Amino acid sequence: MATESLTGDTRLAGLEQALARHLAQHGCEILSAPGEVTLVVPAAQLLPVCLTLRDHADLHFEQLIDCCGVDYAAYGQTEWDTQAGAGVGFGRAVDRDLNLTLDGPERFAVVYHLLSLAHNRRLRVRVYAGGAAPMVDSVISVWATANWFEREAFDLFGILFRGHPDLRRILTDYGFVGHPFRKDFPLSGQVEMRYDATQGRVVYVAVTVEPRVLVPKVIRDDSRYAGRESGVTKHA
Repeated sequence: MATESLTGDTRLAGLEQALARHLAQHGCEILSAPGEVTLVVPAAQLLPVCLTLRDHADLHFEQLIDCCGVDYAAYGQTEWDTQAGAGVGFGRAVDRDLNLTLDGPERFAVVYHLLSLAHNRRLRVRVYAGGAAPMVDSVISVWATANWFEREAFDLFGILFRGHPDLRRILTDYGFVGHPFRKDFPLSGQVEMRYDATQGRVVYVAVTVEPRVLVPKVIRDDSRYAGRESGVTKHA
């Protein structure tokens, strides 16, 4: 287990030590940053690690605050730069020229935010779910509140949760095609719905919205800064 303390907080330093002491056998990685600690857990070890995090007296993370999916496709690339951003396509993940690894083992991750009321400290847990068919174990047996959180991650990212008792869409329609938060999902969607007066019902039709560009095409001058170059400052 790798650990490097950058927190500067005695409570979090104690947390890092406890994590290293009790989870070394599970092959976890501890990442530290000012004011926060992240525990990266191998997918196969997720449930035993979560049980230890909840039940061990030195950890006692009895509350799951949030659980969400993350899509790391094109993570760290600079296409969002306004001046040099791409001017075509739906987004980064559809541009094959960017050489994205859409099915890499670390494309998708599930992130859990935990709270220990007993020790008054927080922890982020990350587990990579894979790329082609992302899947991790459900943690409902550890924290019951994960139920709807996991359904949301399934709906928006397509991440499957092994052992979930009722893994259905929760935000999109039951007949929705695709997963909106994937970076290879078109911003305009796959279909659009409208009311058909002839049929007397709502129908789904092909998308008629033109593809939108993610970056602004025009950079406008801001009048609040007019005159700055000549040393003139405007006061409100």
